[in-house]
Amino acid sequence: MAETMQTQAHPRAQDVKIDMERLRQDVLDLSQVGRDPELGLNRRAFTEGDRQGRDWFRQRLAVAGLELFQDGAANLHGRLEYDGKRPAVVMGSHLDTVPGGGPLDGALGVLVGLEVLRTVKEAGIELRHPLEVIDFSDEEGRFGGMFGSQALAGQLTPERIQGARDLEGITLVDAMAAWGLDANGALGARRDPSTIHAFLELHIEQGPVLDRKRISIGVVEAITGLFKWEVRLKGQPNHAGTTPMDMRIDAFQGLAEFGGEVNRILEEHGGPNSRATIGRVELKPGAANTIPGEAIFSVEVRDTDERVLKALSDACRRTLSSIARRRDLMFEFDVLSEIRPTRCDPGLLDLIASEAETAGLEYLRMPSGAAHDTQSMSAVARTGMIFVPSIEGRSHSAGEWTNWEDIEAGANLMLRSVLALAAKH
Repeated sequence: MAETMQTQAHPRAQDVKIDMERLRQDVLDLSQVGRDPELGLNRRAFTEGDRQGRDWFRQRLAVAGLELFQDGAANLHGRLEYDGKRPAVVMGSHLDTVPGGGPLDGALGVLVGLEVLRTVKEAGIELRHPLEVIDFSDEEGRFGGMFGSQALAGQLTPERIQGARDLEGITLVDAMAAWGLDANGALGARRDPSTIHAFLELHIEQGPVLDRKRISIGVVEAITGLFKWEVRLKGQPNHAGTTPMDMRIDAFQGLAEFGGEVNRILEEHGGPNSRATIGRVELKPGAANTIPGEAIFSVEVRDTDERVLKALSDACRRTLSSIARRRDLMFEFDVLSEIRPTRCDPGLLDLIASEAETAGLEYLRMPSGAAHDTQSMSAVARTGMIFVPSIEGRSHSAGEWTNWEDIEAGANLMLRSVLALAAKH
């Protein structure tokens, strides 16, 4: 009888499942937090929408009876049995969004982590390692991207913090000061690697591969790196009617020529995982009857191979310099963000795959074409990632969604993987 009672008090880890109805309600509730009448879901880092999302998360942690900690980078940590002595199994992602973003990008990983902690706490499972879920600050890149996870990884510098600004010119220092926070406090958020047993992140794929293949789980092997530039081509503004075509110093023509060269650059210097995007353009002075004297635009390039990414960077710079010389333009650029490609820990990949097989889940080993906080965390911990499908590959839009059954499969796989790492057996 005593043995039976002990089994009831401490159920076997492999028999525990997440509360899907509770997770479903969390997803639906959070999807209404931070909505903007014009932009839709807008929880950009250190805006009012972001504050509302953070407050909602704090409340959910409090209701669950979990410890809350906020570090110097404004990362929010929910903790179970954290004692500062045993290394923790950590999960995390982000609640901030792009303007007009979807309800799952980043948020699903935080909510699944929260649900794992609640499930383990309610089941009374004995742990060898504490559990932790983190909402990382500014993953989406208002101020360059990965701010919170880079702070934990000790990858920030005073120069980076002081120089960080968004596309409207607002500085990170001022944005955090408006919340009563000192941005330089992020330098003290660095995590001692000995305090982390492993780091896992669940995320929507944000691409069409899993959806098209009808596979519920992606086991991420490598995560893309990227560089993001703000480029300025400066020419000479002039009258659109009186200046002959062969006498113009037209900044837009330089931009247009570079845009036409992007595919050639990828074909000659890239690989199958290379991506390049010009996503933002501004012409000055911006009048219909004036030749553009300045073209300001973003260039973002991604690849999972660091050597390929360096080759693409060099090729972009050479091409822009050549265009500027031939067209008598001035060429300048600022590096807004640089993130190195990362490979996930082979042992954790095998563990996740093994747990998926045990649970009867079909999975695909695959790269990530999007950057994630896992990249930063790889500097201080062994890392692993789980993908769930994005319907039609849509993300960073109101059309972003994942079927509930795929969310449930991913959440339970995260629970199994975490308990394989943390539970007493």
